[in-house]
Amino acid sequence: MYFASDNTSGLPPQIWDALRRADDGYAPGYGGDALSQALRDRLRDVFEAPEAEVFLVTTGSAANALALATLTPPWGAIYCHGLAHIEVDECGAPEFYTGGAKLVLVDGPDGRIAPEVLAERLAASGRGNVHNVQPACLSLTNLTECGTRYTRAGIARLAAIARDHGLPVHLDGARFANALVAEGCTPAEMSWRAGVDALVLGGTKNGLMGVEAVVIFDPARAWEFALRRKRAGHLWSKHRYLAAQMLAWLDGGLWLDLAHHANAMAERLEGGLHAPLLFPRGGNMLFARLPRRTHEALQAAGAQYFLWPDHQNDPETVSARLVTSWNTRAEDVDRFLSLVGSEVA
Repeated sequence: MYFASDNTSGLPPQIWDALRRADDGYAPGYGGDALSQALRDRLRDVFEAPEAEVFLVTTGSAANALALATLTPPWGAIYCHGLAHIEVDECGAPEFYTGGAKLVLVDGPDGRIAPEVLAERLAASGRGNVHNVQPACLSLTNLTECGTRYTRAGIARLAAIARDHGLPVHLDGARFANALVAEGCTPAEMSWRAGVDALVLGGTKNGLMGVEAVVIFDPARAWEFALRRKRAGHLWSKHRYLAAQMLAWLDGGLWLDLAHHANAMAERLEGGLHAPLLFPRGGNMLFARLPRRTHEALQAAGAQYFLWPDHQNDPETVSARLVTSWNTRAEDVDRFLSLVGSEVA
C-alpha cells in the first residue's frame, strides 16, 4: 500500500530491455549518438512540431530551472502559483539558474492560477520602471501540486494573457502524461497549440529511471539552452542511456498506458474512499481528509503516504496526499480501502 509518490516506483521491463540494448559497444557522447537523434525526431512527431528542439536532463529541478533561465533574464519576473513546484520544492533553483530572477506568486483555487488575477498582476507589474523586476515569463504546472489539472482551454486562456503582455510560457510537466490522458487530447493540443513555449516532459514520475525532456518549440531559443545545460553540468556524456529509456517509453504509446493505469488506480481509490477531498482529482493524485484513528490504523498496517497541511486545526482528522503510479496494484488499493471501511464502520 505505497501511495507516497510516483517517483519512487521501479522501472517497467521495457525500459530495462532498452537499457540493455543500448549497452552495446561504443557510441558518440553528449547527444551525438543515434538514439539521441532518433528520440529528437520521435518527439517532434509526437508533438507535431518539426522544428522543436529536445534536450535531456536527469532531474526535474534542472529541467525547470534551465528552461526558465532560457526564458527569463536576471531582472525578470516569473509568474507562478504560490503552490507551484518551482516555488515550494526547488530550493531556489530557478532563482539560482536565472541569476536572480524573482518568482511572483499568483493566486487561484486548487493550485491553478486564476486568469483574472494573472491579468491584474501583469497590469500592475511596473513594466518600464527601472525600480521593478520586469515581467518575463509565465510558469504553469500540470498536474498541479494539488493534483488538479489545467485543461487545454485553461492553458490557452492563461497563455493568451501572457502573450498580450509579451511573456513566453513554461510548462512544468512532471506529470504531463497523467494530465494528457485525463484530458483526452493530443500532446500538441496540451502544449504549443495552447501557447506553451517550453515544456518539461517528465518521465521520472511515469516509469523512467531519471529522464526529463525539455522540449523547446521555438528553435531560436535552443542554442542558449544548450549552452546553459553544459555550463550547469547537466550535459551527460553517455547520453544514449537517457535517450534509450525515453524512446522505449514512447514506443507503442507505453508512456500513455502507464499514465492511464496510474490514473485508473487513483480513480479506484477515490471511488471507494468516501472521504472529503481537499481538491478535485485531475489525474493520479488525491488529497483526502481522514479521521485520525483511520490514519493510525493505516500506518500500523504499513500504508505509506504523506500528510498535507490543510490548516483545519482539527485534532480528530488528518489530510493525506495519496499518489498512485504505473505499477500500483488494484489489490493494494482494495486493501487500503478495506482498512478505511473497517475503521469507518
